[in-house]
Amino acid sequence: MLTTGPRGTKDILPDTIGQWLYVEKTVRDICELYGYKEIRTPIFEHTELFLRGIGETTDVVEKEMYTFIDRGKRSLTLRPENTAATVRAYLEHKLYADIAVNKLFYIGSMFRYDRPQAGRYREFHQFGVEALGTLNPAIDAEIIMLAVQFLKTLGLNDLKLALNSVGCPNCRPVYRERLQEFFRDKLEVLCSDCQSRYDRNPMRILDCKNEHCKELSMGAPNITDCLCDECTDHFEQVKSLLTEAGIEFELDPRLVRGLDYYTKTAFEIQYAPLGAQSAVAGGGRYDGLIEECGGSPTPAIGFAVGLERVLLALEKQALLPGVSQATDVFVVALGVTAQKPAFKLLCDLRAKSIKASMDFAGRSLKAQMKQANKAMARYVVMLGENEVNDSCVILKDMITSDQEKIAIQEIVNKLYAEVKD
Repeated sequence: MLTTGPRGTKDILPDTIGQWLYVEKTVRDICELYGYKEIRTPIFEHTELFLRGIGETTDVVEKEMYTFIDRGKRSLTLRPENTAATVRAYLEHKLYADIAVNKLFYIGSMFRYDRPQAGRYREFHQFGVEALGTLNPAIDAEIIMLAVQFLKTLGLNDLKLALNSVGCPNCRPVYRERLQEFFRDKLEVLCSDCQSRYDRNPMRILDCKNEHCKELSMGAPNITDCLCDECTDHFEQVKSLLTEAGIEFELDPRLVRGLDYYTKTAFEIQYAPLGAQSAVAGGGRYDGLIEECGGSPTPAIGFAVGLERVLLALEKQALLPGVSQATDVFVVALGVTAQKPAFKLLCDLRAKSIKASMDFAGRSLKAQMKQANKAMARYVVMLGENEVNDSCVILKDMITSDQEKIAIQEIVNKLYAEVKD
């Protein structure tokens, strides 16, 4: 029998689920504040969506996708990211017909075959935001502000915002030529991945994690020196708006992001205490993706946050709040005669929205009281054969240890008054 989960996956157990709910509630509160609506897309999509949307030269497509053939001989892929899927839903359901600018967010599982490490799994969870339908630099600034505010609301204040522009199809060819010229005499000593990137997408060399390639790329031309007037103006406005909003940032000309669909604004938020794996959020503008997926030319921008990485940061900084899983009332039933009235009492308590539980294993009084303590019950209601015959129960306050006998028809109202006070 298999007793371990697949490598790169992690069970989220009852004792930690409260931490996830806390982070997810913060996501929803921030998105509501900014006017973003939740969207949920399927966990798998047609493989072609990611080939066209993400780019065939990316590591995600070449090495990391979980792709399979279904019984209908269709190629499907577990989503490695959710931007392309959101774009597909935007087009399929014609969301653009009702609202000029669609502001959407999602929370969900993503899948990439990668080497598991701290805060990074093969099944991982992302919170992401997408704004589709406007080229206004103000939406770039808003998106970045939302990401920063989300992280700061959780208490992560030691943040570094790296900012760059990766140009557009008009000015990127100039940069491409300059990069190829720079790397031409280094080509033979680059890693095999970067050698294949040289002709297909030389910008991706700057994103290589190989330390030798990082050294070889030092001194490479900056894309900001090759931007067209439109991209330059857009980038200047984004920087100005962020400054106006009091958002500090650092320019990083080497920041190109890992997916092909990015244009103009690109950004990454790092949390220094995490060390080498410090990136907790990243995104940018993708003005060509919607057209690539079959829609009309439509500007868009978004970002994604790795929730495992965020939870790791919160844990390291002792910023995770204690989440109470206490129950209000534990019902102790002793003997067969007490089982039915105890269960009826349990139902009546829950009907009043009182958190209640009971033992279903028919154990001893001592064992059931131990279970009540484990459930952090505020009150225990006990009944056995004598109490059933007398139409009463014994109520114990687990804090004071005081006990009293109460008529069974009065116990629900009394507990409601105590618990809801």
